[in-house]
Amino acid sequence: MPSLDLRNSGMPDLQFALFMVALCTSGLKDLNIPLPVRDLVFERCWALIHDGPPPSDPTERVIDLRYGTETTLEAVVEVIRSTLAEAGITRVTWDHPVSEPTLPTSPGASPLVDRLNQWDPNPARLTRPPDSGENPASTN
Repeated sequence: MPSLDLRNSGMPDLQFALFMVALCTSGLKDLNIPLPVRDLVFERCWALIHDGPPPSDPTERVIDLRYGTETTLEAVVEVIRSTLAEAGITRVTWDHPVSEPTLPTSPGASPLVDRLNQWDPNPARLTRPPDSGENPASTN
């Protein structure tokens, strides 16, 4: 069963924040964070970057950190860690089989994907498909 030490995750702050918010909004049954604590993590992170109330529709419960500052990111990370510590959680554990993506990457996510590839390049993901034999330069 995968697990993550909240104080020593080994992840950059952005990856940690996005990963933890994704876990808290995932609806996973095999996650050691009780649902009320998951909701509290999301609501506190939302309050740091928005003026209005958080969305009630689960599909809209997404934290967008693209326009935040480094200070905002640090605050989000601290809110996640402190909220989980208040609940007595120092290590997060979950169980979920690996699944294929349900949607292709959107153009808006490309900068994040590029940053993640720089941090953890996966040779299998970066390998181009076999050449079809056509020369793209000669196709007009």
